[in-house]
Amino acid sequence: MVTYPNIKINIGLNVLRKRPDGYHDIETLFYPSHEFHDVLEIIGGDDYSRTSAMLFSKYGTEGSVSQAISEDGRLMVTIARQQGVDWNPLEDLCARAYRLLDNDFSLPPVKIFLEKLSPVGAGLGGGSSDAAFTLRMLSEMFSLGLDEKALAGYAARLGSDCAFFVYNRPMFGEGRGDLLSECSFSDLSGYDIRIVAPEGISVSTSEAYRGIVPEVPEIPLKEVLARPVCDWAGHLHNDFEKTVFAQHPALAAIKQSLYDSGAVYASMSGSGSALFAIYPSSDI
Repeated sequence: MVTYPNIKINIGLNVLRKRPDGYHDIETLFYPSHEFHDVLEIIGGDDYSRTSAMLFSKYGTEGSVSQAISEDGRLMVTIARQQGVDWNPLEDLCARAYRLLDNDFSLPPVKIFLEKLSPVGAGLGGGSSDAAFTLRMLSEMFSLGLDEKALAGYAARLGSDCAFFVYNRPMFGEGRGDLLSECSFSDLSGYDIRIVAPEGISVSTSEAYRGIVPEVPEIPLKEVLARPVCDWAGHLHNDFEKTVFAQHPALAAIKQSLYDSGAVYASMSGSGSALFAIYPSSDI
């Protein structure tokens, strides 16, 4: 089974307060995008995969492909990425998703092949998307009968924004980002969204939170989102921009260049480093 995990952007992101568990309460609109996607294949442990040969042929073996097998031999994970794979494939969120379901359902052995095409450390949720798609694929492959609510419950245990990718439609996120609900917002059908992921700049979530001062805004995010898109600039904010832009001034310059190019709204996504811009459809 092959799927194509997509990314998301955050339209507005307010960090409201520090929680007793060490996390932060936020509010944001998760919005799916297909501008970038990964390629994810999962097969049975004894099945043959054409993806494996393709990855090694396309990326070679000099750090661009990493493969690992669990000690019990029940899980093999292969990850390919042009910029290199500097993490243990068995610690990837896809592997964690498999182990999470395996604990409850005693899954058969599988092989996971992941081609990472979406930017890493860019605030676009690529890893979370991979995990959510893995959960859904495993449920379908082995007839686990998990509906969206059940899958979202598992996904939330893997990461704050993982549950969003189970639904994969615009959702308002609260709590750690795992409390999701439908949300009315200004119609984007007459606009195009462009995403810019600067090469060489990766921002970790812990780095983004460093120095941030939580604050409840005067105008709730949902009220701002209901305004016309052309009114979002100056009213719709990503609280991470203050700390991340201070550490990476190039990102602030990119945001300004997006406005200079005709965007009616531009912002960093999530904890960065990717930015996005919204243009009237006729302008790009």
